[in-house]
Amino acid sequence: MLNSIGVNPKKRELIIYIVLAAITLVVFRQVDQYGFVFDDVAYVTGNNHVLSGITLDGLRWAFSTTYAEFWHPLTWLSLMLDYQLFGLNAGGYHMTNLLLHILSILLLFWLWNRMTRALWQSAFIAAFFALHPMHVESVAWIAERKDVLSGFFFMLTLCLYVYYTEKPNIRRYCLVLFSFACGLMSKSMVVTLPLIMILLDYWPLARFKVNKDNLLLWQLKEKIPFFILSIVFSIITILSQPNATEKGFTLASRLANSAVSFIIYLKQTFWPSDMVVFYPFPEQIPFLQVSGALFLIIIISSSVIIIRKNSPYLLVGWLWYAITIMPVIGIIQIGYFAMADRFHYLPSIGLAVMLARGIPALMKNKRTKQKVLLPMSLGFLSIMALLAWQQCSHWENNITLFRHALRVSKDNPLAHSNLGLALFNQGKIDESIKHYNEAIRLKPKYSIPYFNRGTAYAKLSQYHLAIGDFSMAIGLEQNNADYYNSRGGTYVKLGQYHLAMNDFNKAISLKHDHANAYNNRAFCYFNQGKNDSGCYDAKSACKLGICKTLEAARSKGYCR
Repeated sequence: MLNSIGVNPKKRELIIYIVLAAITLVVFRQVDQYGFVFDDVAYVTGNNHVLSGITLDGLRWAFSTTYAEFWHPLTWLSLMLDYQLFGLNAGGYHMTNLLLHILSILLLFWLWNRMTRALWQSAFIAAFFALHPMHVESVAWIAERKDVLSGFFFMLTLCLYVYYTEKPNIRRYCLVLFSFACGLMSKSMVVTLPLIMILLDYWPLARFKVNKDNLLLWQLKEKIPFFILSIVFSIITILSQPNATEKGFTLASRLANSAVSFIIYLKQTFWPSDMVVFYPFPEQIPFLQVSGALFLIIIISSSVIIIRKNSPYLLVGWLWYAITIMPVIGIIQIGYFAMADRFHYLPSIGLAVMLARGIPALMKNKRTKQKVLLPMSLGFLSIMALLAWQQCSHWENNITLFRHALRVSKDNPLAHSNLGLALFNQGKIDESIKHYNEAIRLKPKYSIPYFNRGTAYAKLSQYHLAIGDFSMAIGLEQNNADYYNSRGGTYVKLGQYHLAMNDFNKAISLKHDHANAYNNRAFCYFNQGKNDSGCYDAKSACKLGICKTLEAARSKGYCR
């Protein structure tokens, strides 16, 4: 259309950049009005390091911690910067996520347009990535800052890599390596990026033809620093994760789920439906479902290999999808879920490439292409945009998020547990207990709903029931300092200070910077007349951010 009215190529590109940014902003702009949800407590609202803003101590913590089971210092620093700018105004954090998503889209368009000089196909790839409803989770969830931040560095690294291949020199090479390191420090999922570079060398960069004789040696030599970084970050990530067998998932069940999830992601790409924040790990996966998934993987993989000479883009797109999704497919389990929409974020680009290049190749007649492709693409992208806008609306708060999850998913214990917590925070304690009961019925060996129900019982002053639930949670997860601290606090309510002290001691031994546990133990010491020990713990708690007990003790003359 722009060609026919005589708009020059540079202006066409500028118009596409503007349109991509504008439609993304229209679809996702509503998140500006949304609050914190779910794991945002761990990442922002309940994280004292983030709530201190950018400080030297915060910088040290960001680069030394594997809190939340990941080492991603740049993600922590970006959240600290947001707190510096926006305080606890959730809209600011949401808009940062959206800005990073838009920047990634624009870089993605530049990347494919630069490599292929196929303007409209590159625009389709970028728009597909921008508007797919499965990407709402990465954008609308503040705790998934690591997704959009690593996505930005993923795109930037590839853009810099293409820039390097056009005129190789050490300065450009170092820029690529630095950007890759930043991506890894945002989320380790980008460990696959060196393999993606090799794919692009094959097509569309066609660098394999330049060094045909020493292809393997040349590729390895050029990519060695990248592979070393990938290996190091992979080891760090694996060591940061709890053992998958502790979650009750055997290797056989994880392999079966991986095969099935691989195909479900594929289906959801083209027919997105019933998207939720948490997909429960199935108790059992039928053999026919697993064998069917493996059969499809083998058939598609074989097909793209066979036709690779005439259609290299199909092989590259398929391998992009397979390679980038492999670290999060669940062979190494990183949660209690079977799959997650956010894991589709980068892999979807490979499937977009297959669509953008493959469908036009099926249409041999040029007039047919001109008449059919534009309306078909616009119709498809419009449906994606509408679904994304609708999916966005579910992320307004915890109540809307988990009520939606229970509407579209069956037997979802985490959704029940988190909806219960959201209701509890609104003071609807009896209703919250009903959801905790359902979560426990569905997954009796899941510790969190026991802990949450125990907290609810304690709020109702039903302390013996609370202690029973806290004990059940501890039995299922013996290394959780919060569980011991909460049970200790309940023993205090019953005046059983000896049992409370045991729990506070255990909590502190498990987590040396547990401010609440120090504060609670100080209270116990004061009640037993052990003022010196009480002062020591109260001061420790105050250093960690809780000064209430120390202030009370000083007012009574117990501490200096």
